[in-house]
Amino acid sequence: MLAVELRQHSPIPLDLAFSCPPGQTLALVGPSGSGKTTVLKTIAGLYRGAQGRVRVGAETWLDTASGRNLPARERAAGLVFQSYALFPHLSVLDNVLEAARGASPAEKRARALEKIASVHLAGLEHRRPQQLSGGQQQRVALARALAREPAVLLLDEPFSAVDQVTRERLYEELAGMRKELSIPVVLVTHSISEAQMLADRMVVLHHGCSLQEGSPREVLSHPATLEVARLLGQKNLFRATVEAQDAAAGHTLLRWGAALLRAPYREQLTAGQDVAWMMASGMIIMQRPDRSPARDNENPVTGRIGRLTELGEITLVQLLCAGVDAPLSFPIATHAAQRYGLRPGETMAVSLLSEGLHLFDT
Repeated sequence: MLAVELRQHSPIPLDLAFSCPPGQTLALVGPSGSGKTTVLKTIAGLYRGAQGRVRVGAETWLDTASGRNLPARERAAGLVFQSYALFPHLSVLDNVLEAARGASPAEKRARALEKIASVHLAGLEHRRPQQLSGGQQQRVALARALAREPAVLLLDEPFSAVDQVTRERLYEELAGMRKELSIPVVLVTHSISEAQMLADRMVVLHHGCSLQEGSPREVLSHPATLEVARLLGQKNLFRATVEAQDAAAGHTLLRWGAALLRAPYREQLTAGQDVAWMMASGMIIMQRPDRSPARDNENPVTGRIGRLTELGEITLVQLLCAGVDAPLSFPIATHAAQRYGLRPGETMAVSLLSEGLHLFDT
């Protein structure tokens, strides 16, 4: 188990605590300058904060209260940098040998070759970094990190410097590899989609502070605050008025412009209260105007199409609803938009599934 607690006011503000068990991946997400890389460097021993503690299993790597600060070379941490950080004058094998652990040169060499093969680079052992593609260089960096037999694997924006096709291939390889690794993995990323694909849990950071921790699905569907929702790029953020409470049916009824919406029941709310809410775009379903809602959890809404933006197989829709200033934004399949002949200015009916409607605490 990796357990991290960090606190300091300056020069880089930090106020966070998280843990990651063996075999799981935890993603640190947030905008540039939120402290993600600083946290990774602190775990690796490349940065020492004013106050904090880092434990891996039964071993304490950092404890500022007792004055313990294990040097980076003595921490069993495998670190993969955004820029690869390979030695340009060394071969693939020699780069990995620099980190390989073993009782003898033969054992180190065997371990290095094993890790090179595990990242699908067998046969390229004697090439130098400049003779490799970006994706191959990243694999070398990963093999080098794993050759240390680390107790924790730290990945700092490992996919940002490669092209989209290579990035997707690396996603698949890392997703498969993490099932075999019985160590905690910490991934720093700007990409919410990367966190969704690769992480078991995610921590949202801003200005060095942890704002929320949970599974990617939980955090994205139920952000703790409006600030977290905005940091995660959520677009459908609105305000509504509580119309009534229906505890028996498990609904809180909201007046949103001209529409009456059923939201999951929130006992602490009262009629007439102003509330902030979010609609998950994946829970918005296009309907035919003449179709009646089939289920109680569907909230029928009709609006005028303000904008259609075609992005390959997906088309983004902005729907202008009566009595509401901001548009409702959601994706639909481009072939569906073409089949139904959707055009800006035309009327469109959708259903807002109540399970995708999230009310923020006031």
